[in-house]
Amino acid sequence: MCPVPLSANRRLRKMIVILHPDTSDTDPGYTKLMDYLANLRNLRIKTHEISGTEQKLTEIYLIGDTSQLDKSQIEDFEVVDRVVRISREYRVLGRHKDDDRASHFDYNGVRFGQDNLNIFAGLCAVDTPDHVEIMMRALNEHGLVCTRMGAYKPRTSPYSFQGHGASCLPYVFELAGKYGIRVIAMEITHDDHIKEINLALESSGNPTGVMLQIGTRNTQNFELLKSAGRQRNFPILVKRGFGVTLEESLNAAEYLASEGNRNVVFCLRGMKTNYGDPHRNLVDFAHVPVVKQLTRMPVCIDPSHSVGVRSTAPDRILDIFHATSQGVIAGANMVLVDFHPDPASALVDGPQALSMDELPWFLEDIRITRAAYEARCKLAGG
Repeated sequence: MCPVPLSANRRLRKMIVILHPDTSDTDPGYTKLMDYLANLRNLRIKTHEISGTEQKLTEIYLIGDTSQLDKSQIEDFEVVDRVVRISREYRVLGRHKDDDRASHFDYNGVRFGQDNLNIFAGLCAVDTPDHVEIMMRALNEHGLVCTRMGAYKPRTSPYSFQGHGASCLPYVFELAGKYGIRVIAMEITHDDHIKEINLALESSGNPTGVMLQIGTRNTQNFELLKSAGRQRNFPILVKRGFGVTLEESLNAAEYLASEGNRNVVFCLRGMKTNYGDPHRNLVDFAHVPVVKQLTRMPVCIDPSHSVGVRSTAPDRILDIFHATSQGVIAGANMVLVDFHPDPASALVDGPQALSMDELPWFLEDIRITRAAYEARCKLAGG
């Protein structure tokens, strides 16, 4: 098969037709629009529906040579709110020219957007029911409704602890319901894990919600990305790959959205390079505003896996606290951080885990930094 000429690739453009909220596919105006679009030559049409708590939004993607299409002619259809030309590579999740829509999604009573902040403190790897309960009780006492709990743990060594897997899901979900935890970030490494999580939630009466986490090792596991993107039950947290460019990592998120799931959060977790020594990775939280400029995704930071040690500066502030503040003051929307009731006995990443008595300090430090970020936004007129 002959390759597509470069000139042909350059002609491939995309356009988004955004319909008025709650437009139904049974609406005569919708039928009239789709009939018109179907008669346009050399175009593929793909429809995305975004269902929120209060309304449904429909976007129609026109894929092909759209350069000659008249935007105003399409906008004349009564069901069309506006038309946006694609100006970036990230077609579904990208923030395109003249597209300044607020971006957020709601899941299980929690809002995820570029304008708020959620804290996911918890166990990198679930070890015992007692430790899970201590963690969730502490979160409840501080008014937090999100956590991280690792059931499936990909490890560099085949002899390292790989996580308890499906066997720990029933008591994790039961305890989450007991302590009012609404969303658990949980890494998956295989599409079978999605089925296991679904089954365990249903069997326990759906006491909580799960955000599927695609780890840095699986950023380019395209079949896993497709499987996670095809399911609509759970939002997805995708981590930046530690050995690939930001663009390649953002395209991993685009894989998810192109399969239909647009409830995606992008996580910065540090870059694997010796330039970051003595930290585990080179902290890349200066990219928080960059990701917001390029996409409409909420941006998460993972200070635990970026720093990887419990070093303390002369100011008596832990490096993990400093790194967290760097991300939060840059506008991060989610913090994924390791805590453990007994870090010395943790089966995974104990040296970087914060202790339970440090939780109030950590939360207050974030509150101070977030207030500073909001003051900066106000100063800038935002």
